Amino acid sequence: MGASHSREGGLDMLCSDDEDDYSQATDNISNSSASELGSRLQGLSLDDNAQVSNETQLVKLYKYVGGTSPTPKWERQNKLISYEFIRQGDKGEDEGDEEGEDDDLRVDENKGGFRSWVLKVGSRVKSRVDDGLQMKFFDEQLRADFVSRGVWALKFMSREGYGDFVAEFQNCIFENTYLLEATEQNKVKVFGKDFIGWANPKAADDSVWEDTEESSRVEEEEGRDLKEELEEAAHSGIQSLTMGALDHSFLVSETGVEAVKNFRHGIQGKGMSVRLGKRETGGDGSSYATPKKGLLMRAETNMMLISPCKKSAPHATGVHQMDIETGKVVTEWTFEKDGTPITMRDIANDSKGSQLDASESTFMGLDDNRLCRWDMRDKHGIVQETGSTVLSWAEGHQFSRGTNFQCFATTGDGCVVVGSSDGKIRLYGKTSMRMAKTSFPGLGSPITHVDVTYDGKWILGTTDTYLILISTVFTDKDGKTKTGFTGRMGHKIPAPRLLKLNPVDAYLSGNNKFHGGQFSWVTESGRQERHIVAAVGKFSVIWNFRQVKNSDHLCYKGQEGLKSCYCYKIVPKDESIVDSKFMHDKFAITNSPEAPLVVATPKKVSSFSISS
Repeated sequence: MGASHSREGGLDMLCSDDEDDYSQATDNISNSSASELGSRLQGLSLDDNAQVSNETQLVKLYKYVGGTSPTPKWERQNKLISYEFIRQGDKGEDEGDEEGEDDDLRVDENKGGFRSWVLKVGSRVKSRVDDGLQMKFFDEQLRADFVSRGVWALKFMSREGYGDFVAEFQNCIFENTYLLEATEQNKVKVFGKDFIGWANPKAADDSVWEDTEESSRVEEEEGRDLKEELEEAAHSGIQSLTMGALDHSFLVSETGVEAVKNFRHGIQGKGMSVRLGKRETGGDGSSYATPKKGLLMRAETNMMLISPCKKSAPHATGVHQMDIETGKVVTEWTFEKDGTPITMRDIANDSKGSQLDASESTFMGLDDNRLCRWDMRDKHGIVQETGSTVLSWAEGHQFSRGTNFQCFATTGDGCVVVGSSDGKIRLYGKTSMRMAKTSFPGLGSPITHVDVTYDGKWILGTTDTYLILISTVFTDKDGKTKTGFTGRMGHKIPAPRLLKLNPVDAYLSGNNKFHGGQFSWVTESGRQERHIVAAVGKFSVIWNFRQVKNSDHLCYKGQEGLKSCYCYKIVPKDESIVDSKFMHDKFAITNSPEAPLVVATPKKVSSFSISS
């Protein structure tokens, strides 16, 4: 199964008389004086429940039909209909949906009596204003597409009407996200003066996005496609992939670990297999030896396996150390600090590429309010004997409150980036885990996964509905180029880029959540990551990293607010995808710009090469 490009189609597929009707209606209103407007509106065929207070609220409504069929299309639902942004609970907000379905209002936290803003289009659409709408604006077409129990398009009758809608939507989503009115003062309160460019991208220093040194190659790479090369069935349900840079990669499954061979065209062929059974513990309930993640160490001869204590929570009380050469678990380590057992929600290598270090005895740990380094040696630096099961807390910090850490990753030189449930992304240098060198405010959505380039210049955060790409590069007062891991970035911080699915693909993905967004894999200075991949439902989505960074990319033309890239390729599968990762770049073949992509579903793993 190969890859497909993003799909959404255009409103130009409609019949000509539809457009003639629309043009006539537009002319009628745009040529009307204020005194004539009321009588003209009375004569138009409006949706039965429409309440029109302003002619700019009149739009033409389309719905995308046909889904994955060979002939999907946009069908006009109303020649003329009105929209409005209203508070949940306002008069008219509880009017019934003419299609008899539940409203798409999602979760409303109602903090302190706050009532969310809702987008209402006649009696056909009623949905809370948030990122779940997957709103996409088409400036040249005066059009806005979004998802609400289907995919809809609003076509506006004037640029003024289109501009009013965009501005009001952005104000409503800010207020729904931060529970504050969208004033300049409140934007500074949320983002801080240093990050005001995140709220007002026009004020940001975007020079970092203008470095298109390699952009001439982007068009050439866009002509390439993904070709499925290899496929391998799994013995049990795959939980995640652990990629190796040497001979083997590994499938972490419900019952254990399976080794597969690394080739130039992907991974294939079973090798060592280790099964881990369920065990019962006293006190706080069942403890499951069902690994969720594997971490290679010591020149990829050992693997640390982290297993949640309970199925309903990600926290673990320790890790299993597996000797890959013998295929046996040699030690069950536990996490303790000052003699007290503690938990970890994630583990990571000390740095990108440190798994290739034969002498590696330390690794990073993360919990909700802890960031630390664990050591398999004792406090005197001596390797502990098998059976000595308590890991040494080598360094780190236990925060007293409020960090809500979710995920982390390390750079090539050992700096650490941490994502939080409040959307913040913190950068820690090599010398201290107590205070972040830089803290990005985020955009309100929880960061569920984070990655960083080898050189530490780019951060990729994953949220449920988009990926956020952040540059850490800045110039200090002495004119030196640094990253946010090594110094305070100051007040000229570039606005991020967002990577999104267009509304049609978001809907076809089953409105599933993004997970596991990451860069392609390099472990050598001077080598540059070329692609970004993330999974959502049955789709593996690939962006060209160079294209995303190119400020002249056509995707960004005419966009208001934070710029979003909708140019990607999709690898569809028959099952939900649990993990998508690129192999190490040493496995890239001569005629390919990238190493193979490995895509895992619960039952099998497939490898794709990028070829001409």
